[in-house]
Amino acid sequence: MRRDVTMVEGNLQRKETLEGSQKVVAFAITSNFLMFSGKLYAAIVSGSSSMFSEALHSLADILNECLLMWGILRSLRQPDPDHPYGFTMERYAWALVSGVGIFFLGGGVSIYHGVSSIIYPHALGDPTMAWYVLGASLLFEGATMTYAFRTIRKAAIQNDVSTKEYVLRGADPTTVQVLLEDVAAVTGILIAGISISLSSYLAMPILDSIGSISIGLLLGSVAGFLVKRNISSLVERRMDLRKEREIVRVLSEDPVVKTEILFQGDHITERYLHSLSTEELEKELLILKNSKTDEEIKEWVVKHGSGVIGMLGSEVDRLEWEIKKAVPQVKHCDLEIL
Repeated sequence: MRRDVTMVEGNLQRKETLEGSQKVVAFAITSNFLMFSGKLYAAIVSGSSSMFSEALHSLADILNECLLMWGILRSLRQPDPDHPYGFTMERYAWALVSGVGIFFLGGGVSIYHGVSSIIYPHALGDPTMAWYVLGASLLFEGATMTYAFRTIRKAAIQNDVSTKEYVLRGADPTTVQVLLEDVAAVTGILIAGISISLSSYLAMPILDSIGSISIGLLLGSVAGFLVKRNISSLVERRMDLRKEREIVRVLSEDPVVKTEILFQGDHITERYLHSLSTEELEKELLILKNSKTDEEIKEWVVKHGSGVIGMLGSEVDRLEWEIKKAVPQVKHCDLEIL
């Protein structure tokens, strides 16, 4: 029962995490669509390369967040006989594809457009609309970033890790990706604002082009980090040493376990005997005392040998429950009996 309760609690927590990520991603898609429309209009009016790069940035975010949403929907599927551990890892796969998309669409095109503007310079138009759009974008991106950060902070507390550790290795790649995209977006808005302002006041269009290249390099850096993070999550790695020591402590302090999960038969047998009531124990002893043939004795031994094995199974379930209780991050626990 405890094992079943733990599994139910784990599934509920997993579903809560996915639904929280779903809300963050949906909010980000809506926000980025509004910003893309405004930035594209401002880029056309002002002729700013930096503003055009910011419009591409928002478009890349929209497409990538759609991929993240697809990954979440795939991960919400229930386990089946061919996939007994579920589809959680699909989030990392789609987050990886999304990270590559940021690099090619957002970073690559922004750098290309900035270099093209340096080779073929053009005068900057009225930057007023661009400033208005950048100010509004800063508010939208800031709100999305704050929402994503709060979601990550809550998940980090639930998993007993720091926010930094959760960003680097946490089990929720989608919300982390939205947060980093928003951090890059806020930084990109500041770069675009500074570039447009300097280019306008100093009458140096090249500064606007440099801003576009800087935004592209920023997006490439964020995409590189996300690709590396999601690849490391898809490839199996050892557990954090602190959590591993906690699991070893739980096992080593348990009286039924010896070194390397070697169960102590006397403790298992004693626990089985304690599970019998006084009346049941007296009845079984009387049956053994009155047994006259080898077959009767063998039947009695087989019966209680089966009970001891059943108790061993219960102890394995108990140990798995104790481990998950001590280290909630453990999702699947399989103990080998020596």
